[in-house]
Amino acid sequence: MPESDFERALNDYYVCRVSRELSNIIRKDVLTGRAKFGVSDDGKELYQVAMARAIEKGDWRADYYRGHTLLLTLGMTTPEQLLAQLYSDDQHDPFSSGRQMGGHYANQTIDEDGNWLDNTQSFNLSSATSPTAGQMARGFGLAFASKVYRMDSELPGELHSKDGNEISWTEIGDASTSEGVFWETMNAAGVTGVPMVCTVVDDGFGISVPVELQTTKGSISEALAGLQQEGDSNGIDIYTVKGWDYPALVELYPKVARRVRTNHRAALIHVQELTQPNGHSTSGSHERYKSEERLQWEKTWDCLSQFRHYLLATGVAEVADLDELDRRAKKEVAAARKRAWENLTGPRKERRDELLQQLPTEALRGPALQAFAKQVQGMNFPLLSELIDAVRRLRFQMGETGLPRGLSDWLRDATYELREAKGANLLSNTPQSPLRIGGTPATYEEGGKQLPGYEILQHYFTAKFEERPELFAFGEDVGEIGDVNQGFAGLQERFGKHRVFDTGIREWTILGQAMGMAMRGLRPIAEIQYLDYMYYGLPILTDDVATLRWRTNGMQACPLIVRTRGHRLEGIWHSGSYLAPLIGSLRGMHLCVPRNMVQAVGLYNTLLDGDDPALVIEVLNGYRLREPEPSNLLEFRVPLGVPERLTRGDDLTIVTYGACVRHCVEAAGILAERGIGVEVVDVQTLLPFDLEHRITGYLAHTNRLLIVDEDMPGGTTAYIEREIIEGQDAFRLLDAPVRTLTAAVHRPAYADDGNYASKPQTMDIVEAAVELVAY
Repeated sequence: MPESDFERALNDYYVCRVSRELSNIIRKDVLTGRAKFGVSDDGKELYQVAMARAIEKGDWRADYYRGHTLLLTLGMTTPEQLLAQLYSDDQHDPFSSGRQMGGHYANQTIDEDGNWLDNTQSFNLSSATSPTAGQMARGFGLAFASKVYRMDSELPGELHSKDGNEISWTEIGDASTSEGVFWETMNAAGVTGVPMVCTVVDDGFGISVPVELQTTKGSISEALAGLQQEGDSNGIDIYTVKGWDYPALVELYPKVARRVRTNHRAALIHVQELTQPNGHSTSGSHERYKSEERLQWEKTWDCLSQFRHYLLATGVAEVADLDELDRRAKKEVAAARKRAWENLTGPRKERRDELLQQLPTEALRGPALQAFAKQVQGMNFPLLSELIDAVRRLRFQMGETGLPRGLSDWLRDATYELREAKGANLLSNTPQSPLRIGGTPATYEEGGKQLPGYEILQHYFTAKFEERPELFAFGEDVGEIGDVNQGFAGLQERFGKHRVFDTGIREWTILGQAMGMAMRGLRPIAEIQYLDYMYYGLPILTDDVATLRWRTNGMQACPLIVRTRGHRLEGIWHSGSYLAPLIGSLRGMHLCVPRNMVQAVGLYNTLLDGDDPALVIEVLNGYRLREPEPSNLLEFRVPLGVPERLTRGDDLTIVTYGACVRHCVEAAGILAERGIGVEVVDVQTLLPFDLEHRITGYLAHTNRLLIVDEDMPGGTTAYIEREIIEGQDAFRLLDAPVRTLTAAVHRPAYADDGNYASKPQTMDIVEAAVELVAY
């Protein structure tokens, strides 16, 4: 072994020892109450130092909730920072500002103004999530972005790619390969040909459940054998290696990386015979479910024990050398632990003392203040929330006017600080935020034609793709036929199969594809064919896309657009209007519900100028309805969170959205014939909802509110009612109870009679309005 290899092997050993000491400290600090929960790398260090040899700047990582060994090897973190995340230290956790459990890593890819940093000059960590296998689709998307950049050399991607050479390094625990999205991802990777290396980390168990109950043949590499690329076929390459075999690991990872980088063919590395000396996590002990024989095997084949034997057997080091590295590692981690704890507790003590300074002098304190001072003085290093709660209890005891002014001011400021520390950056606050983009009205040429809605979309997307080379559209049937409703008809032929293309029926990875592309500077429009199919892909939207900016505290973003269609048409699974689950799941995204295709164009323009993710639900039965085409398709913008009043009246305000708008406007015409004046208000976006509280202004002179939609009872109408009545304090304006009119409690039945019995019809709206006005 050359001398340089000796040095690197010893450095790898030292990093592994630091990592193991960290793992031990993580468990100790959780079990002794310093931290809440811990996962660590014990037993899984060795493959990570080998992987580090193959990773290059510009590469991306989509990890599960482990991996600090790799970060230490690459110089991306320190033991002190890792412990700061364990302690939920807002100020010193560089990965999530204290918002994520330990083991969930991320780096900064955008600056404070939302501008992209040069991601080709850094090792990039896409922010990890906890849901098992949840990282797979994102990892696929990050790899697909490299494929896009290699296919289109004219893309403005100098901050994101160097000829598409970047690998997406995806890791997953062996038991999590039982999840459907793992199989969906590996299949999609084999079909599309992307530079992804997926490491399966196999310690034989999924917490307590052995691999034999998880995986066919007890081996994921054997179960996946049919995906192995052969001859001229597509597919992936599959490798196996023992997790304790240092020379095999350091040979394999660079070799696989070279092949993947060159050929853009995904690879799976099954790292076998790993161990978990401290168990799966701090939640329990593996002694409960492993036999004595298994525990002894794990002790013998622990990767660091085997690494030590290897270094001694090959003459790389003597026992004394390795013992000294062990002592140094223990000392480094102990010092880092001390600093991390002082960084955390020092400011807490200062905040406690600052609070005590707000009290009157001791001579002026009554019994309540004296008891409060004693309570706070007894807190060694209190959480900010503990101090806030103590003041709030004191305020309740003394009354608002009895609380000293200093305490009241402190409470106000501290509460705001805590909420910002834990809640800021759910949505973009950058200059590119779509909420900062004002509306631009549509303009129309005199005598202009009325066109079917799908033709207006065709004209718009054609013009927009000409204007924005970083724009892509894909999904089921989007490419060759231009989607099932023809909005993209002809665009593949015009712009190429790499910009407008078909995918398989795989909603989760369609959205993962879009997420990875959006995180790397591209602007994808990912189509889910019908809203009813959204639930196949909902996990990545709610767990990953919607939380990304928030869980990184503004360090990462993925401004994708999900395009779909829904509301009334025909049949149980082609009439989707079940938006309440989406409203609850997609905080961190914008949810747009345009009433027609012209309004959809205005919303697309706003979203594409912004830097937040969004879901746009077009009206399924509206594509062949004729609309006047604006002459300013590219300039027309619909602002988010701004309702539009479509009719005026003094007797009743009807609030609605989507396909129901047309029925409400028709109902307003019928009611006008009886002398009932109705205002129909289209909310246009459900997230955000009426940011300027316009609806309250409309209610001020009608004093009656009817909310109409196609969701089930107690769904989106309940959300809208809460936003108006509670959020806008509108109850004081009402002369009658709020009335909601929704779809039936069952799914929509097939055909015209089924639609009539399932969804609100025009006459349902008319009759509800008459009853409400007569109240």
